[in-house]
Amino acid sequence: MKRLLLSLTALTLAAPAHADTLVDNVNGITLDKDGDLVRFTGLVIGTDGKVKQLLDRKDKRPERPDFKQDGGGRTLIPGMIDAHGHVMGLGFQLMLLDLSATNSLAEAQAAIRKYAAENPEMPWIIGRGWNQEKWGLGRFPTSADLDAAVPNRPVWLERVDGHAGWANSAAMAAAKIGATSKSPEGGRIEMANGQPSGVFVDAAMSLIDAAKPKPLARDLDRALYLAQQKLLAQGITSIADMGTTIAEWQAYRRAGDKKQLAVRILSYGGDIDNMAIIAGSEPTPWLYDDKLRMVGVKLYLDGALGSRGAWLKAPYSDAPGQKGLPLLTPAQLRNKMVRASMDKFQVAIHAIGDAANAEALDAITDLTADLPGERRWRIEHAQVIDPADIARFASLKVIASMQPVHQTSDRVMAEARLGPDRLRGAYAWRSLENAGVRLAFGSDVPVESADPFAGLAAAISRTDAAGQPFGGWRPEEAVSRESALDGFTRTAAFAAFAEDRLGTLMPGMRADFLIVDADPMLASPDEIRRLSPRETWIGGYRYYQRKD
Repeated sequence: MKRLLLSLTALTLAAPAHADTLVDNVNGITLDKDGDLVRFTGLVIGTDGKVKQLLDRKDKRPERPDFKQDGGGRTLIPGMIDAHGHVMGLGFQLMLLDLSATNSLAEAQAAIRKYAAENPEMPWIIGRGWNQEKWGLGRFPTSADLDAAVPNRPVWLERVDGHAGWANSAAMAAAKIGATSKSPEGGRIEMANGQPSGVFVDAAMSLIDAAKPKPLARDLDRALYLAQQKLLAQGITSIADMGTTIAEWQAYRRAGDKKQLAVRILSYGGDIDNMAIIAGSEPTPWLYDDKLRMVGVKLYLDGALGSRGAWLKAPYSDAPGQKGLPLLTPAQLRNKMVRASMDKFQVAIHAIGDAANAEALDAITDLTADLPGERRWRIEHAQVIDPADIARFASLKVIASMQPVHQTSDRVMAEARLGPDRLRGAYAWRSLENAGVRLAFGSDVPVESADPFAGLAAAISRTDAAGQPFGGWRPEEAVSRESALDGFTRTAAFAAFAEDRLGTLMPGMRADFLIVDADPMLASPDEIRRLSPRETWIGGYRYYQRKD
């Protein structure tokens, strides 16, 4: 936090009126509207916060700009757009207990015990980030494992992917969960010896969520503030917020009203109810100088691989009796899609398993003829696809909204869950691109870090932060540097109907950009991973400057 210039005070104070600005002596990079790489050495920003002109070395500079900055020869790139994240999830991760760095059950227990001791006033211990695969546990954790750390207060911890929760005995007692409790449709209570084990998958999480304390408005405001600080420091200038609730939307509006909204939020309502109560009968207009808009709705069709909730066509290789969980019936899915589309809301469908992806494509096929116009159907994650279905993404013009860092985190687990035969359609970026599918890239923050440079490096190398595996995991599915940059900029904007103002630095577009120390079109994957913004500009204002 000490490295950030952004503060509540800085955001609250009305910035001076836009003046013509020249950022000069830079190694400028952007994509044009067709996706071709454009280089420039100077950038002129108009009084409206939009790009006025790109300058080459030979071009005449404005004689008396109101503000001029010498870029020192550093690289200037478009602001990164995270095509799939959870803004408040990130904010609360920064506020509450975060287990994402723990490498074993014992480490997690120690962190939980320490957090509880440091926060004696909290009636519940709430957090997220556990991952039994990373721990090498070979099983789900249990309530007994949590009781050993905190026996006297309810503890409720979401798995890193947000598709399972881990409760101690006190939390289950508070929620009145016992041996006779039934798994809800679309969810699973993990059982052991006839009793709930402490892990609740997908829809079953609501059984504990209903009992835990609800965050107050001030908690949401603080979470948004922390999330913005983190995103700006990582170079995220816009983010598609997948699953916005009415309470979260109100926090975004409060921030906008107070001029404390810096990062652009492209909102997708958390299912139909939130969509309708927030936006009414159509997507909202752009608000707060293009900082906020509700574009569409997020629908969950299945869970995640890590909790074996992803819906597969054939059983899991490491759990032969399980195929995952469809969270919606075919009729429910189609009804929701029609309800949203009739009012011109964009539909984004969470589908991870090959069965879920096939069902999403089936539903889009069924509805496309009856819903004319440009729908820009999105499938979120698209992690495991039957290769036979890849061509359908292209023919239906479905946007594949994918997260490159998931591949690096999931590859060992994916091999165990899927077996070798299904890996051909797993995290298949190049195959989708070659078929003519547009790829929008993001992070799924807080499931993964929102760091876009880690995403860029993974996309072009199929290797993790340690450079493993050597040569990349299924390297034939890596994409080019231009495609990776496109996924985090131009197509990420297109995927949210924002390409008329965001995603490139061509004249007339919003002046959202980063200044970094290396050229991502030339740097090695390892060098790209080490990048972080020196400066983050949004709408012609510098919101963040790194202190070295």
